[in-house]
Amino acid sequence: MSEKERILLFIPAYNCEKQIVRVLDQLDEKMMRYISRVIIVNNRSTDGTEQAAEDFLKSHPGLPATLLRNQENYGLGGSHKVAFRYAVEHGYDYVIVLHGDDQGDIHDIYKVLKRGLHRKYDCCLGGRFMKGSKLKGYSRFRTFGNRVYDILFSLVVRRKIFDLGSGLNLYSVEMLRDPFYLKFPDKLTFNYCMILASHYYKHKILFFPISWREEDQASNVKMVSQAVSVLKMLGSYALNHEFIRRELRDQVKKEYSAEVIRENR
Repeated sequence: MSEKERILLFIPAYNCEKQIVRVLDQLDEKMMRYISRVIIVNNRSTDGTEQAAEDFLKSHPGLPATLLRNQENYGLGGSHKVAFRYAVEHGYDYVIVLHGDDQGDIHDIYKVLKRGLHRKYDCCLGGRFMKGSKLKGYSRFRTFGNRVYDILFSLVVRRKIFDLGSGLNLYSVEMLRDPFYLKFPDKLTFNYCMILASHYYKHKILFFPISWREEDQASNVKMVSQAVSVLKMLGSYALNHEFIRRELRDQVKKEYSAEVIRENR
């Protein structure tokens, strides 16, 4: 890794008090050789997520981490916007996204970083449904549904898509300097728009295999309503690629801001 290369790890967290400590425990010495700082973005959790994260940071003062609380519940997409802005304003080169519900493993991106593959692409995306990936506790029905949608998106963007939005991704901050993503939905469909945008803006994408598990996590996915909205989105983009430049939020916000709750220097 270049001495000047700065990588931010962004952990979106919402109602995952049982899992957030396990996620933070993944950050061993091997991974922290690549990560300059960790930000945990609490999206106004209604359980003990924030306290669990704060207690962890207190007991690990050597971990360069910042705990943030969104000014309001922005949704998963909104939390991404908070983190992307943070990465740009603080001069990071790359931002890794690792969901705080402990479904993914940060070590799956280790080979990408070690081989320097991230420097050759605008984004490196975890693919749950590609060769080499491992799924644990993921139903056959959901696996089938995801594969069908991957095929549909592949046909539209004319390249093989292995996942529309896993919980482990990496983005070049240079790509994020253009805030093209601000008009994307603040909900879970944010990542679907990022896939379409990468086609529209000709971003270079690398998919890499990951391990994924569902054990004690609570899913926020409303399967039927999301499936319908995603189909509408894909159809709109297929008919007119300029669709991705439109205002796609249910509620337009002037800014996405968060306050610092705790910061380990």
